Amino acid sequence: MDVIVERCAGLDVHKKTVMACVRKPKDGKRVSVRREFSTFTCGLHQLRDWLASEGVTQVAMEATGIYWRPVVRHEALPDRGRMKGPPLRDCRSSPLKLGAA
Repeated sequence: MDVIVERCAGLDVHKKTVMACVRKPKDGKRVSVRREFSTFTCGLHQLRDWLASEGVTQVAMEATGIYWRPVVRHEALPDRGRMKGPPLRDCRSSPLKLGAA
């Protein structure tokens, strides 16, 4: 049986930008909403606030090199303290679940 996460996001992390896509239900269908954010602190805070406002509960991320670190460690993912998922060293290739542990 397939598991469908009601509100999820995918992040593509680059040196200067983070491309984000949220999948969510709307009018009985699934829709995708895409936005681009800066990798500066203010942009990552905007990303964090947007993910929280969309009610995202799971995030998958793709990144090259070390560009994923600020996104995972402290800037962009809301409720980081209660995130379920792999250790930080494995985060760039694994889905991250947000919310109650």
